[in-house]
Amino acid sequence: MALPVHVSFIMDGNGRWAKKRGLERIEGHKKGAEIADSASHWCADLGIRYVTLYAFSTENWRRPRQEVDFLFELMLIYISSKLDNMLQEGVRMRFIGRLNELPLKLMNFTEEIEKKTSSCRKLDVIVALNYGGRAEIVDSVNRVLDSGKQRVSEEDINENLYLPDVPEPDLIVRTSGEERISNFLTWQSVYSELFFTRTLWPDFTKWEFVKIVEEYSKRKRRFGALS
Repeated sequence: MALPVHVSFIMDGNGRWAKKRGLERIEGHKKGAEIADSASHWCADLGIRYVTLYAFSTENWRRPRQEVDFLFELMLIYISSKLDNMLQEGVRMRFIGRLNELPLKLMNFTEEIEKKTSSCRKLDVIVALNYGGRAEIVDSVNRVLDSGKQRVSEEDINENLYLPDVPEPDLIVRTSGEERISNFLTWQSVYSELFFTRTLWPDFTKWEFVKIVEEYSKRKRRFGALS
């Protein structure tokens, strides 16, 4: 079976999951964090090398301040609790987005986690945090122009993305029934295979993920060619 090298998840549906159960939205985010951790393990078990999790977009600042603050605190607590496991299991954690716009405590935390896991090589878990695909392209172009170049090529943009060493996603999975990529990996996703499921993120299972990977393996990826 042809496996994807890089799988990305748009983890949608936490709030709706909580609402269906008469719970506060934050309970959905707690459960969603558990599934994000599980999904990373599913990928590692299959031999997938890179996982990107869309955790917080540049548009998510429009949410209630209390919810945003909770999300950031949840990341701090949850990732900290998993650090020893990540080191034992060879998981390198990396962050992409406009990290300099995050609260100072969280920004410093992302730097600390990246340093502590930098030597791990089994699986890269990339957390998109204050991330927007358009913003990444703008930031890349500005870095090229700041270098003194007058014109910008595709290669220039590729080399100045947040993580230029990470391959483009082969597979993007979005949960909750929405069928759009919502400003996620806009530049890198031009040839990604897209899978949409009505399952809410906290209900997403390994069985469903494996079925998606099996379906992915049957697709013929032509990258613009005839065969």
